[in-house]
Amino acid sequence: MQMKHSISIRRYALALVSTMSLSACGSAPVAPAAPAIRFEQKLAWILRLEDQRLLRIEPAAPAVPAVVPGRKRAALPVAPPPAPPDLLTLVADPEARVRRRAALAIGRIGLREGVPPLVTALADVDPEVREMGAFALGLIADVSAVAPLSTALTDASPLVRGRAAEALGLIAAKDAAGLAAAKVSAAAVGRMTAEYASHPAVAGMKPDDETNGPPEAQAFRLGLFALVRLKAYEPLAAAALDASGRPVTAWWTVAFALQRINDRRAAPALVRLLATPGKYTASFAARGLGALKEPSFVGPLLPLAAAPQTPLEVRISVVRALAQLGDARSAEPLARLASDAQTDPNVRLEAVSALGALRAASGLSVVQDLMSDPWPSMRIAALRAAAAIDQESFLLVLSGLDPDPQWSVRAALADILATLPRDVAAARLEAMLHDEDQRVLPPVLNALVRVGAPDAASVVMAHVKVTDFVVRAHVARLIAQLKPAGGLDALKELYRVSRADAAYDARADTLAALAEYGGAAASETVKEALADKDWAVRLRAVTLLAKLDPSGDYRLAIRPAPPTPLGTYEDPALVSPAYSPHVFIETAKGTIEIELAVLDAPETSRNFMALARKGFFNGLQIHRVVPNFVVQDGDSRGDGEGGPGYTIRDELNERPFVRGAVGMALAGPDTGGSQFFIAHSPQPHLDAKYTVFGQVVGGMAVVDRIQQGDVIQRVRVWDGKTMQ
Repeated sequence: MQMKHSISIRRYALALVSTMSLSACGSAPVAPAAPAIRFEQKLAWILRLEDQRLLRIEPAAPAVPAVVPGRKRAALPVAPPPAPPDLLTLVADPEARVRRRAALAIGRIGLREGVPPLVTALADVDPEVREMGAFALGLIADVSAVAPLSTALTDASPLVRGRAAEALGLIAAKDAAGLAAAKVSAAAVGRMTAEYASHPAVAGMKPDDETNGPPEAQAFRLGLFALVRLKAYEPLAAAALDASGRPVTAWWTVAFALQRINDRRAAPALVRLLATPGKYTASFAARGLGALKEPSFVGPLLPLAAAPQTPLEVRISVVRALAQLGDARSAEPLARLASDAQTDPNVRLEAVSALGALRAASGLSVVQDLMSDPWPSMRIAALRAAAAIDQESFLLVLSGLDPDPQWSVRAALADILATLPRDVAAARLEAMLHDEDQRVLPPVLNALVRVGAPDAASVVMAHVKVTDFVVRAHVARLIAQLKPAGGLDALKELYRVSRADAAYDARADTLAALAEYGGAAASETVKEALADKDWAVRLRAVTLLAKLDPSGDYRLAIRPAPPTPLGTYEDPALVSPAYSPHVFIETAKGTIEIELAVLDAPETSRNFMALARKGFFNGLQIHRVVPNFVVQDGDSRGDGEGGPGYTIRDELNERPFVRGAVGMALAGPDTGGSQFFIAHSPQPHLDAKYTVFGQVVGGMAVVDRIQQGDVIQRVRVWDGKTMQ
């Protein structure tokens, strides 16, 4: 009873307090608390800030309540307005996943004002936040981050150490100042990398292992690649080689680093790695030996080129290496390879190019036969090789050939003619100015300038107002090179004409050409471009003004970025996707299935799906295939210059370019659109430079069989519910 009575009293007291509080509201209103902000809303803010390239959005001015004369009444309480989106606040959010994502956004935006909060993130209690803070500092690549990143090389987490090393490498790769500053840390990066060289995690990696592996193996991998960007051979050798000079592991990452750093002292280790079973390690070793141009390397390379059982990746790298070495002993084996119809077509193509590089007279009959091959890419390679081997016989054969039915072969011929003497090339090139396909015109104009045709300048100036934006882009470059009379005025007119283009190319190249002239007139036009409708042009203008007007700082003048046509930031498919969408690229050689990286590259993935659903890719020719490197498509023109008529921002992320990685092709920062590529093999030099937005999960054998000129029949999208 006593307990019940006590509870009753407590209830009565609470009720009394509640009543008193309510009665007091009339004279002392209490403002309601601001509503809690959900994770999805914070992520939408982050996406918005990334798109607008802003660290924060300034708060709106508070509304002033209207005053009614003769009326006195206490203002009703209102909830405080939500804080405006601010990455500098979000990077200190209570939730680690928000802090991590905000750190990445700061790095992607790229302003040096983002360095201090990212340095603070290096001390976060969550190792994943520290890791992303280091990665983001690498994206900004400002020299002020070198010291804190050097300290992070001793972090308790191997992954933080690895990302700190990677960031130092990215800073070094940016420019000479970055290299000078970051090289100070090369020894520390080397010590960190060497610490993991003998770790069981590294020892357990197989030669062709493409997985990231345990954290210690990832730190070793990232450290090696950073030392390459730092151009630091001694620390690299100390980490990758044992006391006798042998590689500490046959994992392909060591071969990649040793070939990429291009130092003759790596040759003995590369020769050893060339004998590694599998495809990647031997392939990278062959590349390295070719780059060193030592004739004695022909001996170990030739057997790999001739053996049919040699993996495709290795064989292609060996053929290229033999071309670089330029030794006559390679001519006969390469000629046999080029003439063997049973050999992989892409290998044969490389062999033909190698014969041209060698100027191998013994291969002339082979390449001449291939000048009429059904495959346009083979005809192009054969024409180039024949011209390189014997110009006189090339011209004789060429005189008996009709114009090629394929525009790309005619365009390539213009480039080949530019290597010949002016008296034999100029007349042929001038006849090609009237080609029915506008895509032939840029290489013809370039060739006329290269051979020094007497009327080259006037021909170039006559094409200022052509309708094709790619032609105008080339015209701008050539005017900058020739600087003809009236060139500055022509460039101003070219810029005016190009302002109506959907594509940014002609405007960007015209600005660069104006900057070559310099002066107040050029600066005035470049400053106009700070408000261009395309972000890529604004970026180009800022870069050019840094030279034209060093006293100014135009980084903030171009922000916020122009809006993108990709939809709302609150879209659940962006902020909380329930599925990883798959796309299916159908070709005559089979279907390629790609899983899109909707978490790491949501905007890029959404753009790709939108284009696919519109049928943008259907019927496009695959315009670029570089064997053992990439297959590239998404070009609406077929000459490498086409796109959707707009650009999208980069979404650089921590995903590595391994075999089957799908990346967005670029002509500079934030110039993506529709062109994409699929990596044949690991390409670490592309990491953190290009957006990875997917991974092939089925059909890599189809990717290997793709040849330049093959057609994408259809691209379908599975979004987790339906196939479209």
